[in-house]
Amino acid sequence: MTIHREGYRSILISAILFAVINLASFSFISAYFAWISWLIFIVTLGLLLFMISFFRVPRRKLMLGSNLIIAPADGKVVVIEEVYDEEYFKDKRLQVSIFMSPANVHQNRNPVTGEVVYNQYHKGKYLVAWHPKSSTENERHSVVIRHPKGEILVKQIAGALAKRIVNYLSVGQKVEQCGELGFIKFGSRVDLLLPLDAKISVKLNEVVKGGVTVLGSL
Repeated sequence: MTIHREGYRSILISAILFAVINLASFSFISAYFAWISWLIFIVTLGLLLFMISFFRVPRRKLMLGSNLIIAPADGKVVVIEEVYDEEYFKDKRLQVSIFMSPANVHQNRNPVTGEVVYNQYHKGKYLVAWHPKSSTENERHSVVIRHPKGEILVKQIAGALAKRIVNYLSVGQKVEQCGELGFIKFGSRVDLLLPLDAKISVKLNEVVKGGVTVLGSL
């Protein structure tokens, strides 16, 4: 396991706060209320470990396949339905949505190999990520990857806690399947808009792993 580069600063700040708070606690409080100092220690240690866990990038054997659609994120499949896309395609698409809890790995990966033909950030609300309108009303970043068998729109969506979406792609860039697409901080959702004839291999409420689980095929 490694730590994602987006997390170094946050973890460093957390570690400094952990050290300062506990040094002050055991210096000035423990002599009178030792249990309070130990409680502070346990709580702050838990928060530090959570930060390390949140920014973790586990080592995985990635799944690759020219016609396969690989999960771009860890989480639970919360939507599989036909929708009308207003943003890019202007027609009907098959939507697959993955909800990412704060406990999930938050690195996002490219579901297919291809060329980036669209990249757009949208300001928006911070509805809970499983809300039906979060896909179109929340802060989000959309990317379209052109594969020889069709275009796929990947939408990074901020949730109630997520306040920063990071996207590393640019229009014209050639991307590899399972390569890094971006990162979302603190609970979020990733939508995929697929061609209607895509074959889906997952079910609602199924837990998937980014870069590993096959969502379907083109």
